[in-house]
Amino acid sequence: MDIPGTLREPADLEKYRGDWSGLKGGLPAVVYRPASTAEVAAIVRSCRAQGARITVQGGLTGLAGGAAPDAGDVVISLERLNQVEDFDDIGGTITVQAGVPLAKLAEIVEARDWYFPLDIGARGSCQIGGNVSTNAGGNRVLRYGPMRDLVLGMEVVLADGTVMPMLNRVVKNNTGPDLKHLFIGTEGTFGIVTRVVLRLFPRPAVRRSALCAVASFAQVAQLLKQARGRLPGLSSFEVMWQEYLVAAARALGRAVPLGGGHPIYVLVEAEGSTAPQMQEIFEGFLGEMLEEGVVADVIVAQTQEQAQSLWDFRDAIGELLKQLSPFVSFDVGIPLRVTADYVETARARLQAAFPQASHLFFGHLGDGNLHIVSGPHASEADQLAVDEIVYGLVAEVGGSISAEHGIGRIKKPFLHLSRSETELEVMRALKRTLDAGDALNAGRIL
Repeated sequence: MDIPGTLREPADLEKYRGDWSGLKGGLPAVVYRPASTAEVAAIVRSCRAQGARITVQGGLTGLAGGAAPDAGDVVISLERLNQVEDFDDIGGTITVQAGVPLAKLAEIVEARDWYFPLDIGARGSCQIGGNVSTNAGGNRVLRYGPMRDLVLGMEVVLADGTVMPMLNRVVKNNTGPDLKHLFIGTEGTFGIVTRVVLRLFPRPAVRRSALCAVASFAQVAQLLKQARGRLPGLSSFEVMWQEYLVAAARALGRAVPLGGGHPIYVLVEAEGSTAPQMQEIFEGFLGEMLEEGVVADVIVAQTQEQAQSLWDFRDAIGELLKQLSPFVSFDVGIPLRVTADYVETARARLQAAFPQASHLFFGHLGDGNLHIVSGPHASEADQLAVDEIVYGLVAEVGGSISAEHGIGRIKKPFLHLSRSETELEVMRALKRTLDAGDALNAGRIL
């Protein structure tokens, strides 16, 4: 069919074979780049008539291989579906098309003195539709929740090309099952998200950041509990084990902060007003943690530039992945009470099996989300062995094999470790109901 921006030449199609996970799919038959919901629906109806399978793509920043097509798939890239359609300055909502990049959205709303709190490392490339389909989390879930908590309404194209409008703009809407949740976190397998209504918040006047050196994970847990109860505006609680911080500093070409000799580091952020007493409360809290021995040392950023310098270490994962490639990446969910044991055991087993590789641990520990990067691992057999070590331990502690990246293709063989057979069968039944022909993102999750 004739859609402006369609790509058919093999050289043009190459870019659309995979995502940041490194998984390379087959060459698609065609890449459609629709600029409206009507075009998306027309493409889906045409594919249905021809029996063609569809791979839906956003910013290609996924780490689970969900955007990698099978050979001959029809790819629908939402990169041209990138307009802001409505901004409600009174109610604090914004309606955007699914292809709007996260960083662009943040820039637009902050220019009008509002705030969209989702923040992830791929902010410059990832798209809102992809954030919805994977239920993205990020650095500020502790205060605002994941994407699921930020979506008020949406519009979806179903597998038969039907457009389902659910563009709700109010927080409280108790009119039966909230159907939008069928499409949040289901990775495009139930329908194609085309438009989204998002919640906005008043823009914080300032963010206060501090890097704390901590002697043990028991003290990390104590610091988190105290910060939740006593630190107004707590928005982020990012934990980096020593090996990660040292590697990040090396990748950035900087000195390791606080000497680099402490076992664990915590990046604490609080949002609020510019009132002097708020800075006093922030610094006073950290001072008390030092006096009580919960924190061994601390750097309190005095300017936004200094704060960004501290956050650079946490955001250095992009540079690290390049150095560790071919790598294996994880975003597991671990109950806080067993996190210390999990990290110690996982590190020991990975180091024993692959002493030549680096094994780095960090994460959004305020919500139990632990990230692990291990590499380089040249062979697929080694990568699978790393998967089995990490996910096997997740099953032992009753955790989740994916906290925010999704299942995609890469984690599919391990989903049974986190979901019961009854849950999996309900998922299959929903898929059969919404996409009986298995046309949308086939082979993902299930």
